[in-house]
Amino acid sequence: MHKLLPICLACAFIALPVASHANVLEHDTSDPLYLLNTEEVLSQTYLTYWHSTLRIGQGISYGMNQRLSLGANVHYQHHFNGDQDGFSAIDLGATYRMTRAEDTNSHIISDLLFGFKFGGSSHVRTPYYADSTYYAGIRFGRQWAGLTLSATVKSSWVFDDERGMSFIDFMPEAYFRIAPEWRMGGGFTIRKATNKDVVTGQDYDQEWLHTKLVRQYGRTQYIGHIDYEFEDDEIQFGVKINIVF
Repeated sequence: MHKLLPICLACAFIALPVASHANVLEHDTSDPLYLLNTEEVLSQTYLTYWHSTLRIGQGISYGMNQRLSLGANVHYQHHFNGDQDGFSAIDLGATYRMTRAEDTNSHIISDLLFGFKFGGSSHVRTPYYADSTYYAGIRFGRQWAGLTLSATVKSSWVFDDERGMSFIDFMPEAYFRIAPEWRMGGGFTIRKATNKDVVTGQDYDQEWLHTKLVRQYGRTQYIGHIDYEFEDDEIQFGVKINIVF
């Protein structure tokens, strides 16, 4: 029964009517194509629970100009039924806007994503053994008053003497502005890895279904999300608070 819940939610999102509102894109930080304005700061606070594990995270992003933003985030994880506790790797990344909506007749937006993760406790790394992971990707899509459609292709490289690997993620998303203060979104993550873990035989291929509900208050957004992973039959529940300064 629980397998059907995320699927039903996603179908409900797609069936919702698309509304149109003035200035709806301003400070809509959950929009998959959102980019900070110059000298703006975005704080993102996360709380996620799955498999007796609670993860708390904090991210900070800064808008360098109308095309470039820099960001960093870190998480602390507590495992109630085991010893998988500690801080995860620090993630440093950047987003560069290659084309803006007004640059082309098609109004397609495209972004270049790149960054790396390093350090953190060996109990909570992703993949758990990785000392460092580098990534790069392209995100593209289009924004309307009531709807944003986007897709991201991202490749990651894990450097390890025994279990080094790489994987690629494909992430399409639909994001609906259903009322002046309410938004809903749904999407998928499809991950293909180059190999399995040579020690445990773990397969790093994954297929995730993502759903979220967003409430906007000025420069602040409150987000609730449910994520379901098909390979491991795993459900994650989480909340997030985004604030633009």
